[in-house]
Amino acid sequence: MDGLLPINKPRGMTSADVVYKVRKILHIKKIGHSGTLDPNVDGVLPLAIGTATKAITQLQSGGKVYTGEVTLGFATTTEDLDGEVVTRTPLTAPIADDAIDTAMATFNGDIIQVAPMYSAVRVNGRRLYEYARAGETVARPERHAHISEFVRTSATSFDADAGTQSFTFRATVSKGTYIRTLSVDLGRKLGFAAVMSQLTRQQSGGFALADSVTLEQLAQAAADGTVDTLIDGVDWAYGELPALDLTDAQWQIVQHGHSFLTQETTAPRIRVYRDNVMKGIYRFVDGAYKPETMYLGNTVPRATRSGRRHQE
Repeated sequence: MDGLLPINKPRGMTSADVVYKVRKILHIKKIGHSGTLDPNVDGVLPLAIGTATKAITQLQSGGKVYTGEVTLGFATTTEDLDGEVVTRTPLTAPIADDAIDTAMATFNGDIIQVAPMYSAVRVNGRRLYEYARAGETVARPERHAHISEFVRTSATSFDADAGTQSFTFRATVSKGTYIRTLSVDLGRKLGFAAVMSQLTRQQSGGFALADSVTLEQLAQAAADGTVDTLIDGVDWAYGELPALDLTDAQWQIVQHGHSFLTQETTAPRIRVYRDNVMKGIYRFVDGAYKPETMYLGNTVPRATRSGRRHQE
């Protein structure tokens, strides 16, 4: 079995836990995930099965959409509700919605973030969360991110007794963006400590939450023998690239991993097909198409993006 499977990850499980569970359900070892979700975050977790694991980098390269909640008034070690409270800045009066919206708008565009201490980023061979758990400090790397959208999606809720103010948001961001840090930085701009108090990934790797399958649904499909109806072809990951159907002569060349010529396109990257099955990704270099990623063993028909879960 080869292809892509978007899972609706529940809270309370790590991304690795989900992969382990799916391996047990499908009895397939070669499964990887595209983009780690923290245990307290739910939402879309695209999985790649079999030869489709070659497409994980491609899946990760696209942007992501999140919905969540920011709470102003306190900060934690982990920048979310999993950590211990380290700072309190109680609000005595609510911040005006317009002021919050204006502050959120300042994050649109290219920004630089500092990796959270409780993250999987490696520094000198160790993950940052390992330093944090040991009570050690270390210089954290900066990361460039692009924010396409960061907007409030609800009226704010002010709790005078707790000295907090909360509101929900929607964020469309580039790969590698730390939504926890975005929430904390927003609070800092407003003059208060803040945490990301809830988060759901709505879109990732070209899949939306509505496309995703729960672990319970997957287990039922495995019992019914209908798992194949849940799997998308690997070419789904490359859906934005032009497609080229190979001639007999070109197919003979491609099977041996060589470059080929065509007058049909000069696109920088293309998907190549034989008998309606994608066999590789080719890149245009010096007047010819050279192999980038090969899927010669792929047997899954062309993904149309108009099947059981997907609509154009």
